[in-house]
Amino acid sequence: MILLCLSGTLFSSLCSDGAPDGVDIKEFWVNMPNLITHLKKVAEQKPQATYYNVDMIKYQVSAEGIRSTPLNLAVSWRGDSINTDLRIDYKYNAEAMAAPVPLHNIHFVVPVNGGIARLHTMIPPATWNPEQQTIQWKIQSLSQRSENGGVGALLGRFQMEEGPCKPSQLAVQFTSEGSTLSGCDIQLVGTGYRLSLVKKRFAAGKYLADN
Repeated sequence: MILLCLSGTLFSSLCSDGAPDGVDIKEFWVNMPNLITHLKKVAEQKPQATYYNVDMIKYQVSAEGIRSTPLNLAVSWRGDSINTDLRIDYKYNAEAMAAPVPLHNIHFVVPVNGGIARLHTMIPPATWNPEQQTIQWKIQSLSQRSENGGVGALLGRFQMEEGPCKPSQLAVQFTSEGSTLSGCDIQLVGTGYRLSLVKKRFAAGKYLADN
C-alpha cells in the first residue's frame, strides 16, 4: 500500500485529476505560476544558492511479510534471574527493492528491563544507554557484497540486577540511496521542461521485530 504525503508546496503547485480504476499510473500537473512564486520566495531567502530543491511528492510504503522488507530480522531471548542472552539474526533482502542498493547507518535498539549490572559479551561491540535502558548496535553498511552476503547476527550476554529480563521489541532505523521499495518512477511529459536529476531514497519508518 502506498500513501501519498502532500507538503504545503505540493498543495499549491502540484495537482492531479485522479486515475481511472485499475490503472497503476497517476498523472500530476504543475501549476507553474504558483511554483514560480514559491521559487522567487526561496531565491530571496537564499540569494547565494545556485539551485533550489522543492519537495513535490513524498509517500509512505506499508509492507507486510518477510519478502517485502529489505532487512529480515529474528530476535531470540534466553536467560534466568542472573544472566540474559540476546541474539538478533539479520539478513539483507535484495528482493524487496526495485534495484538492490546498500542499507546505510543501521541502528538496532533493544530496551532491556530489569537493569544491567554488567555487560559480559557483545558481538560486535554494543553500547549501553543507562538513561534509556537500551542496548544499541550500529552497522555502517549492509549489502549483497557484505560478509556472508549480508547475513549475520548480533550477540549479547549481560548480567541482570533484577532478573529475569522480559523479552522486548527491537526497533531498527536505516537509510538507502538509489532505489525504492515501491518501484514507483517519475516521467516528465512535455517539451517545455526537463528533469536534470532524479534522486531515489528510502528510510525505515516503524521498523520493529518481536521475539
